[in-house]
Amino acid sequence: MQSRRACSFLPFPLQDQVMVPTVEWKHGAVRLLDQSRLPEIVEFIDCRDYQTVAEAIRSLKVRGAPAIGVTAAMGVALGAESIQTTDSASFTQAVLKICDELAATRPTAVNLFWALERMKRKLDSLQGQAVSVIKTALLSESQAILEEDIALCKTMGRHGATLIQDGQTILTHCNAGSLATAGYGTALGVIRAAWEGGKKITVIADETRPVLQGARLTAWELMQDQIPVTLITDNMAGSLMKQGKIHLCVVGADRIAANGDVANKIGTYSVAVLAKAHKIPFYVAAPYSTIDLKTKTGDDIPIEQRNPSEVTSIHGSHPVAPKDVAVYNPAFDVTPAELITGIITERGVFKPCEIASQFQSK
Repeated sequence: MQSRRACSFLPFPLQDQVMVPTVEWKHGAVRLLDQSRLPEIVEFIDCRDYQTVAEAIRSLKVRGAPAIGVTAAMGVALGAESIQTTDSASFTQAVLKICDELAATRPTAVNLFWALERMKRKLDSLQGQAVSVIKTALLSESQAILEEDIALCKTMGRHGATLIQDGQTILTHCNAGSLATAGYGTALGVIRAAWEGGKKITVIADETRPVLQGARLTAWELMQDQIPVTLITDNMAGSLMKQGKIHLCVVGADRIAANGDVANKIGTYSVAVLAKAHKIPFYVAAPYSTIDLKTKTGDDIPIEQRNPSEVTSIHGSHPVAPKDVAVYNPAFDVTPAELITGIITERGVFKPCEIASQFQSK
C-alpha cells in the first residue's frame, strides 16, 4: 500500500551537504523519492508495507546500489512492524521470509544482499528478546545503515576530490549521486566535494540509455547544486575524448569483485575502453558494502535482464522501434580491472588489485 505527495518542481539545495532524502522513515512508513518520475515531477511515495517497498525497488522507483540497500533494510523494519505475533520463533521466521522476498527484487547490486544480511545478523543477535524489543532494534539498525551510507559517501568524496584538478572536465555515466544513495553520492559525491573545495569544474553526463538515468537524474541533481553540467548522448563520449575535452571519468558501481572487476550500468565498459584508448584516468567510487569478496571475478556477477520495453520505447509510452523486434536489455556490464585507474572508497583510493587485501575485514 502506498500514498503519494507530489509537486511540479522543487529547488532542493544542499542542507548540511545532503540533498532531499532519497529514502527515509517518515511517520511509520518508508518514504521514497519516486525516481521514475524525475525530472518532470518531484513525487514522494509513502510505502506502508514491505511489498510496496519491494515493488519500488523492482520498478526503479528507487535505484542505485547504496540506496537499494538502505531501502531494503527499511523494508525489513517496516515488514517486521506488521507481524502480529509475540512468539519469537514465529516472528523470526516471518522476518526471514520478508528478507527473501526483498532479496528477489534485483540480482546485481550487492548492497541489497549486504543490507539484508546485516539485518539478519541483528535479528539473530536478539534471539530470546521480546518481539517488541526486536522490532525497535531492527528499525534502529536500518537507520544506522542510512546514516553510515551518508558518512561513507562524504569520506569518499574527500578522498576522490584530491584526484580532480581545478578547471578539469569530468565524464560520468548513469547516476551515482544523492539519488543513488542515502545522500551525497558516490561518483557525484567526489564531484560535489571537489566543487565545495572551490575547484572550478565541469561535468559531462552521458544520457545512459535505455532508462536515461544520466539525462533525467544526474543532470537534474547537478543543476540543483548549480554545478556546471552538459548532457551528451552515449555515443558522443569518444569524440569528446579525442578532442581533449574530457580529463577524467568517475563512475559508481553495483558490485566489485575480489579481483577488482566492476559491474555498473550498461555502457560503463564502453566508457572505460574509450578512456584507456585516449589515456584518460577512469575511476570508480563505491563504499565497502559494494565490494563482494565472495565473487572472485566479474564473470561470476549475475547480470539483470530487464523488460524489452525499456529499449523499444521512451518512458514506456513513446515507441522508438518496430513492434515485436527482438531486444537484448542487460541492465549492467562488467568493466575489467585492467581498465580501471583506481577505486575510490571510504578508506582511500586503491588500485583494483589492492581491493581484496584492503577489505578482507569489512
